[in-house]
Amino acid sequence: MNFLHGQGGRSLSLDLVFMGTPDFSVPTLRAVLAAGQRVKAVYTPPPRPAGRRGLADTPSPVHRMALEHGLDVRTPVSLKSAEEQAGFAALRADVAVVIAYGLLLPRPILEAPRLGCVNVHASLLPRWRGAAPIHRAIMAGDAETGVMTMQMEEGLDTGPVLMSARTPISSDETTGIVHDRLAEMGAKLLVQTLDRLAAGGLAAIEQPADGITYARKIDKVEARIDFTRPAETVRNQIHGLAPFPGAWFEIEASGKTERIKVLKAEVAPLRGAPGCILDERLAIACGYGAIRPLVVQRAGRSAVWVEEFCRGFAIPAGTVISTA
Repeated sequence: MNFLHGQGGRSLSLDLVFMGTPDFSVPTLRAVLAAGQRVKAVYTPPPRPAGRRGLADTPSPVHRMALEHGLDVRTPVSLKSAEEQAGFAALRADVAVVIAYGLLLPRPILEAPRLGCVNVHASLLPRWRGAAPIHRAIMAGDAETGVMTMQMEEGLDTGPVLMSARTPISSDETTGIVHDRLAEMGAKLLVQTLDRLAAGGLAAIEQPADGITYARKIDKVEARIDFTRPAETVRNQIHGLAPFPGAWFEIEASGKTERIKVLKAEVAPLRGAPGCILDERLAIACGYGAIRPLVVQRAGRSAVWVEEFCRGFAIPAGTVISTA
C-alpha cells in the first residue's frame, strides 16, 4: 500500500457532517471521531426491513455507530426539499464527508459547507465511477485499485481528486477482502485529507478525460457462471461476486436441481468441454482452461471448503453442468 501523506503537524478540528450508510463507511466515521473532528450530525437512510417478514426495521451500520457515540442522527428519504436543505445549512458545517451514502446531493447541499462536500470513493478515478467499483475492478481482472478523496460536484463521481492511495489486487482476493482493506485505507486517507484542508494546503486535481469507466450496480442475473468463458474470466467473476451475491451454477442431483455458489476458486491446468467436471475434486472445464472451486455453498447451508463439500455431495467426473 502506498499512501500519499499529508503535511505533518497537529490536526486542526473541523465542524463536519458525516453522510454514510453501509459497513464500508464505518471505519471512516470511527477515524473521524478518533481524530477529534466535531461531528455536528450524521445523515443516513431511514431504518429498513431486514430479512424475513415481520422483523423490525433495522438501522444502517452507520446509524448504529452514531447512536453508540451519542451523535445527532438524521434520516431523510430525500434531500430535495427546501426544508431539508435549510436544516442542513443550519448546521453551519465546515465540510461534509460523504462515503457510500446512497442519496443524491442537490446543489444547495453541495454548496452549504464552507469547504464543500468530500467523497471517499473506492477506485482510482476516473476508472470505475459509480455504485460497484470494487466488484467491477475484480470482475475485470484489474491488477490495482485504491481509494480517492474527491471534491464533490453534481456529476457522478466527476469531481476533482484531493488525495489518493493505491493497493494491488492479487488473483486470490475476493470483493470481501478488498472491500475491508479499502475501507480502512479510505478512513486513513480521509483523516489526512481533512487535516490538509483545515490547514489550507490541499489543491484539487481535475480527473483526466481518458480512461473513464462506469461501475454499474451488480445485477443478480450476472451471478450465473458461464463456463464457456476463459477460466481466468470465470475466476474473476467468482471473486468479484463473493461474498454477495455469490456466483453460482446448477446441477441435477437426486432428481432435483441443486444450486451451488462458488465463493473462491483458482485456475487449474486442465482442459475439457466447457462445463464438464474433470476430476473428483470438482475441477470444471471452461472455454479455455479450467477452474477449481475452493469454497462452495449449497442453498440453505454454510460455505465450506471444497474437500468437505465433495465428501458429502460428490459429483462424478464426466458430469456436465449446463452453460445455458
